[in-house]
Amino acid sequence: MSIMWTPVALSRDVPPLVVLPVVAGGRELALWRSASGRIAAWADRCPHRGMRLSHGFVRGEALSCIYHGWSYGAAGNCLRIPAHPDLEPPETIRVAVHVAAEAGGLIWVAPSAPEAPPPDPGALQPLRSLTVEAGTAAVLSLAGLAGDTLARGHLAGVEVTVAVQPIGPARCALHVLTGAAGAAERIALSRELDALRRRAEAGEMAA
Repeated sequence: MSIMWTPVALSRDVPPLVVLPVVAGGRELALWRSASGRIAAWADRCPHRGMRLSHGFVRGEALSCIYHGWSYGAAGNCLRIPAHPDLEPPETIRVAVHVAAEAGGLIWVAPSAPEAPPPDPGALQPLRSLTVEAGTAAVLSLAGLAGDTLARGHLAGVEVTVAVQPIGPARCALHVLTGAAGAAERIALSRELDALRRRAEAGEMAA
């Protein structure tokens, strides 16, 4: 089975020093960006006591757990244990690291390196991300968008590309990019997306 990329966020929504919880391939991950701009996606559990690393904080190029402050470097290796400042942490203390990459204003993750780079949606501008309590197939059908991971079409009369992030059987996230340049067009599109979410969550079917 080939390894696939999953879109998890718009790049602009994860600035330096920010960490967010995301889901990819059924796995809960901590998505974060270091001070230098490096993006990373790790299993969302600290090896020490299982606290969510997405509750933690970024300092420089490391992510630290909020519970006991254990700090982890770029490769997921433990750098520092505050309760034992003179101890060099064993190499066995590691966070499971996923592959993370950026393309076309989107952040993509995979459990290991896929054969191909992540899809590039082209010269479109990010609009917004939204979570919908409905399955991906139903949402895309209702929106009249064609495609799988990158679905394309028109909403509110403007061109859109939607990067689809499955979260569960009846939950997904849509990361929307558009060719709309004007403020009025972008506002109308955002309202159309809100209406689409309401219709999908109400169980409305495509005509």
